[in-house]
Amino acid sequence: MSSSVSLALTNPLHDGLRGLRPGVRANKPIYTAFAGCFTVANLYYTHPILNLLARDFKVTDQQASFIPTLAQAGYAVGLFLLNPLGDLLKRRPYVLWLVFFTATLWIGLCVTHNYHVFCAITFITGVTTVTPQLMMPLVGDLAPKERRATALSIVVSGLLLGMLIARLLSGVVANLIGWRYIYWIAFGLQILILILLWFFMPDYPSTNPVDTWKESFKVYPIFLWDIVALFFKHPVIMQACLISFFTSATFTSFWTTLTFLLAGPPYHYNSLIIGLFALIGIGAMSWGPPFARLVMDKRQPLFSTIVGVTLNLIGTVIGCALGLHNVAGPIIQAALLDIGLQTSQIANRTAIYQVEPKKKNRVNTSYMVAVFGGQLTGTAVGNALYARGGWIESEAVNIGFVATSLLMCILRGPHEKGWVGWHGGWNMKLKHEREAVKRDADPEESQEQVKTVAEQEKR
Repeated sequence: MSSSVSLALTNPLHDGLRGLRPGVRANKPIYTAFAGCFTVANLYYTHPILNLLARDFKVTDQQASFIPTLAQAGYAVGLFLLNPLGDLLKRRPYVLWLVFFTATLWIGLCVTHNYHVFCAITFITGVTTVTPQLMMPLVGDLAPKERRATALSIVVSGLLLGMLIARLLSGVVANLIGWRYIYWIAFGLQILILILLWFFMPDYPSTNPVDTWKESFKVYPIFLWDIVALFFKHPVIMQACLISFFTSATFTSFWTTLTFLLAGPPYHYNSLIIGLFALIGIGAMSWGPPFARLVMDKRQPLFSTIVGVTLNLIGTVIGCALGLHNVAGPIIQAALLDIGLQTSQIANRTAIYQVEPKKKNRVNTSYMVAVFGGQLTGTAVGNALYARGGWIESEAVNIGFVATSLLMCILRGPHEKGWVGWHGGWNMKLKHEREAVKRDADPEESQEQVKTVAEQEKR
């Protein structure tokens, strides 16, 4: 391999990471969660300040709502076009360049006074804000199988925390010193992340190394096609994608329209109080890791997915019924939506990371395109329906979204190998997997697999 054109190490991921495992297990989820938290936050700073953006850019509330929609659309594009390269390139230099580019372009958001320029830059920075999703599959690779859900719960909690802390910081800072300052703070955080990753992110080998740039151009279209092909190849990926599409649509629809509900009658809250609503979700983040350790690591992922979606449904019904009359409705809905979304996302990731070990970034891309396609749909549909029919109409559609997600859970059981059905039984405990291993595994591998599952049950 020529060193001048080498894109990746030629040794397999297993060999390249063998020496890193002991040290990484303890801290990899933590720094990934930190970087993910304040990178994902870039997409959500606008949510509690849409009314301020509309005033300063001299546009309508509906036009202002296009800004978070563009951010999420850009993120979905980045996931589809940039994330698959994580299976091709060495991730350290790739991640560092993306963070640097995003931080540099972010300055434009801090200084521009033109609505259309602001929208354009928002879309481009959304495209390049995909670094957490490039690091996420590594957590699934490095974590021991019996602790995979717990490790993923830490990182997913960081991502969801970023979605919520962005709203809190934005609302508080905008109320105290002006909305532009939150963008300068976000710029500083991106520089901090760049410095931390420069010093602490190891240089992992590629899972699909190539020798030349010419070869990479040939492989890249195949990788893009794999994103679509994986969706139709593995029923568990399709199920996880459909579930997350509808739950994510509910989540962003609620948080976007909540700003208009709380800013108008009967509440008339300012941006500070609206931003403080994010504290509800931040408190709910403590649910994930202990639930993963006590429940997810011992049961089939589908069990936790059903728990999460059910909590979403209960919260949405309560919020729809009480939202126009009592602030307790939105508070309860916010808490249950955050807990439910966190639970279902951790469970879905645990399920999909069990397939295609050398295509984890493409598997993750397929899943995340569905997630942010749902968020884009939720933001657009929620805003349109709120503008037309108010809170009740937008929340009624959210109930439909969550109900559809629950239907996706019910259509396919945890042991089903096909697209629909419950073949293999209803048993959600992993003890059932030990029996399957004894029955179906290769004789040379069976004893070790059974031992792993048995240890998982004990823990």
